[in-house]
Amino acid sequence: MASFTVVVGDPESGLAHQLEAEGQDANRFIGKEIGQEVDGSAVGLDGYTLEITGGSDNAGRPHNETVAGSRLQEVLMSERQTGYKPERDGERRRITARGREMSDETAQINATIAERGSESVESLLGLESDEDGDDE
Repeated sequence: MASFTVVVGDPESGLAHQLEAEGQDANRFIGKEIGQEVDGSAVGLDGYTLEITGGSDNAGRPHNETVAGSRLQEVLMSERQTGYKPERDGERRRITARGREMSDETAQINATIAERGSESVESLLGLESDEDGDDE
């Protein structure tokens, strides 16, 4: 059974929330590619829509948009992108990357909020703090 860590970025607040997707909820991510949207209820964000922006597998290899499917492939990278940061101009390196499709070999999925629901993210996740002023 699939299980993922889903890191959801909130562009309005600038915060990222690390959530778990297991069982049937995790199956909603399998077969989706980078750039596709998923219902946020899979990670407890009812009414929200999430856009997949990337991910990595159990060994830490990043998903790459240029590789089709979910397989591993060595990619020649010549400019700065996920998984490669050249140290000088003209530097190229062959990096092993996973394809753009999410599979059961994926360990972490990165996503951002594409459409908001009626409730705030903090209230859905139970992160709201009490601001009653009873701190004395």
